[in-house]
Amino acid sequence: MKKRENEWAEWMRAGLAGDATAYKRLLEALTPYLRMVLRGSSAASGLGAADIEDVVQETLLAVHLKRQTWKTSEPLTPWLRAIVRNKMVDFLRKRGRGGQVQLPIDDMLETLAAPEAEPQLTPEDVGKTLKLVNGRQREVVRAIAVEGLSTAETAARLSMNEGAVRVALHRGLTAIATALRTED
Repeated sequence: MKKRENEWAEWMRAGLAGDATAYKRLLEALTPYLRMVLRGSSAASGLGAADIEDVVQETLLAVHLKRQTWKTSEPLTPWLRAIVRNKMVDFLRKRGRGGQVQLPIDDMLETLAAPEAEPQLTPEDVGKTLKLVNGRQREVVRAIAVEGLSTAETAARLSMNEGAVRVALHRGLTAIATALRTED
């Protein structure tokens, strides 16, 4: 087990560094492991072989898309198991309790073809909304929600740490939501 973990972590590190062969080797080694893990949890959830394969493919895709989130100093398996668990939950949620629902797409073509107009906020609407919060919270909400800055960029601009920015954003958005709810 320890040998496998070390080997997989080594291949993942090499893959992150650009070694396509090592990365391919990792994905090929993970596939049977994922099937085994999912078969073990599929008895309770009622997944069939095709369902397991779908979750395996979704998990491999997530591993690929989220590979930069793995901390190279940490073991790979717990990170991988978290992805498997999340993909299993996603799959079961999509499927719902009553099994999969199949709908003919031909019956929905008109609905799918007609894009709904997205509501547009005017600069006045944005200004009025931002007046619902004061001080730093307003600055943080404006920087992130209006200007599209990241948490790190906002922290640098406002001479705050990222944690304080996240707290101010959360509190500001909560205050706006509360104020808008009481307006209605």
